[in-house]
Amino acid sequence: MNIRLARVPNFVYHQAGNLVNLPENYLMKFWMYHILTWPQLSFVAENDKGHIVGYVLAKIDEESEEKGGEMHGHVNSISVLRSYRRLGLAKRLMMLSQDAMASVYKANYVSLHVRKSNIAAIGLYRDTLGFEVAEVEKKYYGDGEDAYVMKLFLKNQS
Repeated sequence: MNIRLARVPNFVYHQAGNLVNLPENYLMKFWMYHILTWPQLSFVAENDKGHIVGYVLAKIDEESEEKGGEMHGHVNSISVLRSYRRLGLAKRLMMLSQDAMASVYKANYVSLHVRKSNIAAIGLYRDTLGFEVAEVEKKYYGDGEDAYVMKLFLKNQS
């Protein structure tokens, strides 16, 4: 298994993985904006044949920076194809993105949204990666489901 930085030609495969795994999907310009604006934060996992089997898409929150708040990262989306789960890929993708947030952008913390019903993802974020629930956003998702806003404070690296 190979994990590397995401590149523009990977968009089609990100979108394909999203369509299979997640109910929320993004327009191609969304993917492009993120990878071109924060090229150090998004990663892909490839199998032995070079097919993309997982990704993490992340950014630095510009609003907090503009308003004088704490610099922080945000994970927009992470997905691993079902047949490649339980191999530690999601953890490795998240750790690489978090490390880049801290070392490249000096982010103080990383945030993400997760469906309250997504027990497996909550377990990964809380139990494996150390995130904590910061708040609940009511009806965050298009279908009306609430989201946990989760945060993890980062150790800035010089």
